[in-house]
Amino acid sequence: MEIIKRRPSQRVIVGNVMLGGGAPIVVQSMTNTDTADAASTVKQVFELAQAGSELVRITVNTPEAAAQVGTIRRQLDALGCDVPLVGDFHYNGHRLLRDYPDCARALAKYRINPGNVGRSRETEDPFTMMIETAIQFDKPVRIGVNWGSLDQNLVVRMMDENSRLPQPLDAAHVTRNALIASALESAQRAEKLGMAKNHIVLSCKVSDVQDLIAVYRSLSAQCDYALHLGLTEAGMGSKGVVASTAALSVLLQEGIGDTIRISLTPEPNGTRTQEVIVGQEILQTMGLRAFSPMVTACPGCGRTTSVFFQELALSIQNHLRSQMPLWRAQYDGVENMTVAVMGCVVNGPGESKLANIGISLPGTGESPAAPVYIDGEKAVTLRGDNIATEFTAIVDDYVAKKYPARTASSPKLSRQISIQVANQ
Repeated sequence: MEIIKRRPSQRVIVGNVMLGGGAPIVVQSMTNTDTADAASTVKQVFELAQAGSELVRITVNTPEAAAQVGTIRRQLDALGCDVPLVGDFHYNGHRLLRDYPDCARALAKYRINPGNVGRSRETEDPFTMMIETAIQFDKPVRIGVNWGSLDQNLVVRMMDENSRLPQPLDAAHVTRNALIASALESAQRAEKLGMAKNHIVLSCKVSDVQDLIAVYRSLSAQCDYALHLGLTEAGMGSKGVVASTAALSVLLQEGIGDTIRISLTPEPNGTRTQEVIVGQEILQTMGLRAFSPMVTACPGCGRTTSVFFQELALSIQNHLRSQMPLWRAQYDGVENMTVAVMGCVVNGPGESKLANIGISLPGTGESPAAPVYIDGEKAVTLRGDNIATEFTAIVDDYVAKKYPARTASSPKLSRQISIQVANQ
């Protein structure tokens, strides 16, 4: 397989996470709790971190929210959850960071939206104040420009300049250019204020797939800042998953992007962790990173009128994900494992042999036997009513025997053990 060559970018340290500079692409997420409710926010951050989110952004929009950030950080640390927290600021962030230094210290990164940061006044310059606070506490910033909250003065200025050109560009093109100009001008201003270049991450988010691709292609060609990718609002369900995959896969294939977030609208009462899983699966199916064992399962056809293979595939997939926090702590490389759950004799044996572990279930009219293949060799044939339980046990046994154990001194081990204990 041809290895995707990443674009050169600045390396940025966010808490205990490294992004950019060729480091593995980082998956992040955002809470939707009221940050002033520390208990709910801690619970959701913890869940997102367990799902594999490597950075978690929280809203800091009120004095009450800012006052709780330090408490949230300390409670997460007590649970053994060291995931870095990113503060999302709009409108009043300069005052909140000034008035709540405990919040400024506890956050690993500040997110600043140039369109919402507020206008400079005689008494205060909000952007300058936020950058100076970041410098004071040695925190990186993400300068995040959004299509829906773009600085209108900048847009008007660029539209006027465009109208005077011999061949003016269309309005959409000018707006894309304004997004990029806002990000780059803000980054340059931050550097002039004394911020190091390797403390700056840029994003230019829109909700349209083709616009996002066009914006990031242009942005990446004009700078070497670390870049954060994601649609502003991806949408709900399959639409959000497909739109995010379509946009990010093109950019990632071109080596563009250092960290991603999948901005899914959760289903009513749905879990927030779905956006983490989608982000991981985009990277893993592209061969860029590995997070959890992948399950290959056939789609079913007229040969597979039983739903048993579907139930087994879902059961195994859920089992693998639920075990990963513990396995990741105990074993090296288990995230690279592949499992196949196939529904009939046509592709079943072949796909099963290609996986680390595979089971070929009987299709309609086939002999009621399910051969299991381990590393390409037939190991056992399962029969009866306990196939699902027996196959799950085979998977667990394979993990324990195949993958080397981590040492007890591993930081990841101690963190994951703490999470497991706290979750029981």
